[in-house]
This record gives sequence, C-alpha cells and structure tokens, in this order.
Amino acid sequence: MKTIKNLGRFLAAATLLLAGLPAMSQDGVSKTGIVIGQSLALTGPGSALAVPFHQGARMYFDRVNGAGGVNGRKIELVTLDDQGNPATTAANTKKLLDQGVLSLFGYVGSPQVTAAYPLIKDGEVMLFAPMSAADEFRGSLYSNVYSIRPGYSEEAAAITKHAQTLGARKLAIMHATDGESLSALEAAERTMSGVGADLLVKSPINSANIASSVDKALGAKPESVLVISDASGASSAVRNLRAKGFRGPIYGFSNTGESLLAEQLGTGGAGVVVVRVVPRSDNQKLLVVRELIADLTSAKLGKPNVYLLEGYIAARVYTEALRRIPKDPTRAKLKKAVDALDEVDIGGFRVHFKEDRAGSKLVELGLIDSQGRVRE
Repeated sequence: MKTIKNLGRFLAAATLLLAGLPAMSQDGVSKTGIVIGQSLALTGPGSALAVPFHQGARMYFDRVNGAGGVNGRKIELVTLDDQGNPATTAANTKKLLDQGVLSLFGYVGSPQVTAAYPLIKDGEVMLFAPMSAADEFRGSLYSNVYSIRPGYSEEAAAITKHAQTLGARKLAIMHATDGESLSALEAAERTMSGVGADLLVKSPINSANIASSVDKALGAKPESVLVISDASGASSAVRNLRAKGFRGPIYGFSNTGESLLAEQLGTGGAGVVVVRVVPRSDNQKLLVVRELIADLTSAKLGKPNVYLLEGYIAARVYTEALRRIPKDPTRAKLKKAVDALDEVDIGGFRVHFKEDRAGSKLVELGLIDSQGRVRE
C-alpha cells in the first residue's frame, strides 16, 4: 500500500521527538504550542490500521499549523511506537505524561487503551478519540476516555438487522484471537442473540488454520458469516469461504476496514458487507473528505481509506474543541469544551458529546461490488 511505503518519509518530516520539544507547562501548553501525546503501532501488529489513522490526524494538524495554529499556538503531536504491545503502550504513556501533555490522543486498540488507562483514571488527562470500539470504554469506569466512534454493540446490531432483511438469521462467527478481535467478539455474542440472530458456531482463525476454521464454520450450515479480523485475515477467510461454495452474506466489523478489505479482495469481495463508522472515504460531497483528499494528494500518500478519514476527523474534532477554549487551554478547560460540543458539524460529519462520551452514533454498511469497489 502506498501510504505504508511512504511512512518513513512522512514520519521523518513530521514526528516530533520528546527531547526536542520546547519548554511546556505540566499541562503541555506554552505561548506558542500545545503538545498532545499518542502511542500506537507504527510498526508490528496493528500497524495496517494505526499508520493511516496516524497519518490522517497528522495531516489535519499540519493543515491547522500551516494556517497559524489555534489562537497562535501550533498543535504538536508527539507519537511513540508501541508496536501493538500493551505493555509498551503503558510505558509510552508514562513518558508522555512525565513530559507534560495537554491530553492523550488517538490510541489504537482496545488492549492498548486498557493498559494505558490506569495512568490517567484518577486525574484530568483525557484520552481523546481512540480507534477502539470495546463497549466498556463508553461506561462509567472509563470516564476520561472520549470516543468519536460508537461501540461494537451498535455495529453488531446493524449487521444483525441487515442479515434479517435477507432472511439470514443463522450465523457463524469466524474471529481472530488478538485483543481487539476478542473485544468485538464479546460484543457480538452479547448483542446479536438479543436482536434476533441464531449464533450457531464460533470459529477462531489465524494464518495457519484458515481452511479448518472455514470448515468448522460451514459445518454448522450458517446462512450468514461474520468475520472479525483485520483486512489481511478477513480477506483470507472470505476467499476460503467463497472457494468452498458459501454464497450467503459475509460481514465484517469496522476494525476490518472496508476500503482496505476491498483493495485486498478485488472482484473476489463481491457481496461482502463491512461496517464503517465514518462516511465513505471517497464521498466528495462532504467537505471533510474533500480536504482529506487534497492533503493526501499534496503529501503524495495515495488514495483515501476509512482509517485515514477517521484520524483526520478525530484531529478536526479535537481542534474544534481547542478553538472553543477561552484564553489559555488547560486540561479542565479542554474537557469542558469537548463536553459542550452539541450537534456540531465537522465538514459534513456531525458530533455530539453533550451528556455523552461517544461523539458519533454513525454506523453504515458498505457493500463490496463485483468490480471490487465499495458502494452503499
């Protein structure tokens, strides 16, 4: 993928090193800058999701900084690589907090958020817009986590309702065994039976057992199959399901990434339905998509995808909250500003945080067609 190939050049030009930052207050704010901290997988497991998400956020912050920043302060995103390892996420988070940041931003992965949260749960530091959809992060135990995306329960409900319209109530789930996929699996089990699905079988998958996992799933004679994995694992599962004659609907959660999955499957993805929690990444009717595409073109980073767009939107929402803070930002003022975002239009994408720490309820289903393209 072109975005991944350009990562080294992109990060070399953009990523700030902790040691090189200007002197900041404990809240990460100076007269000229606002420092926020991010830990995610720039390399290793999960990087296929995390890298474009990071790039999308970075591009929007660069756009803002190029126009003078927010009230004269430039946004400085400090990004540390955790390689998808939760223990490293926790260590990175401690480094960021010790340095002094206004908030944490855009972590990727439910196990990573869980590992980092004990370091902020008793203070005022917010973790804003993690790309993780475990349902518990929207509950009272994670009061310093503010998500833009809805949880996996909402995704599971949308898939179940769609399958029912096709008369496909009997369901098999094939799932990867990483932490994010297991969080999605838990939500699916809890939600889908409650809204009408008949869950016949759960079949774990990895690169060495795709064929046997498919055999187990199809042996239960399902009418539909939900594949919970990243795009690479899901594409292998889909190919095997189709090769063995399954012609029913196949679904994927948002952590699969519809545009990435479509790219890997091509024409073999016909009929696969994938959840997205942001608009289509090629929907140029929306200002936020047009701006993303313009910035991608300028940076020569290839085509848009849902992960790039999610990071771009997250940075745009965060910047909107910063703009609403009177005078000097603090952690308390930032939280108050986010809490006050009430049906705000972000370039055609609406967010609502008033009395809710999940800013969007958007759940859409994208269909991969016979040309390998995503459509409504």
